[in-house]
Amino acid sequence: MPTPTTPAWLLPAFVREATAVGATASPEEVAEAGARLLHRWQNPARRFHDVRHLVELLTRVDELQQETRLPHCVRLAAWYHGAVFSSDSESAYAARGGEDEDASAEYARMELRDLGVPAEKIDAVATMVRGLARHVSVPDTPDAAVLSDADLAILASDPQRYKAYITDVREEYAEIPEDRFLASRRAIVARLLSRDRLYTSPLGATWEAQARQNLTAELARLDKAIAAMSTAADASTPLP
Repeated sequence: MPTPTTPAWLLPAFVREATAVGATASPEEVAEAGARLLHRWQNPARRFHDVRHLVELLTRVDELQQETRLPHCVRLAAWYHGAVFSSDSESAYAARGGEDEDASAEYARMELRDLGVPAEKIDAVATMVRGLARHVSVPDTPDAAVLSDADLAILASDPQRYKAYITDVREEYAEIPEDRFLASRRAIVARLLSRDRLYTSPLGATWEAQARQNLTAELARLDKAIAAMSTAADASTPLP
């Protein structure tokens, strides 16, 4: 599968956001930091957490922008939230989905500090990044709510895009055996469906029904696939 094309506007957009939050480094230094970060998103091992995901996330943040207080910080948090990522561990997928929000937040702190961004803005970005850890709690600020909702917006996509998302996720974690991937994925989907709300911002809440429809359909498919694998395993077991 070819890697996604990186839009020409993406790197200049990073430079604008970093400048807007007060970076004192030269435009060239800011661009170099953005290029380093973009290189992480361009890793060919990423099939979902890639440049396309970053672009979709930034687009969703723009849709919810009117609900933010620090929109430039929210966009930078979107850039940095996937800075540290690994798909080669089954436990990583089951527990965190491969994303390391703590390490990504520290990477954001280091890079933004070197760019001369004011400490309060760095804290805002890093706190939002860390707060995305598996979306297990209700965000405590409007900005964090917007980032969380934008990150989960893929769940409310149209059925064709949702199907492609599921395919990308499976390819991203290709090292995990099928039976264990299905079990881990089922646990994640069930956990999401058990939440009272998937989206916590007023505008994001309009995505709730579609997301639950997609997740419910996926859960049924997962149950069917798991049952089929169990049946096949029983059939292949020699009689005593």
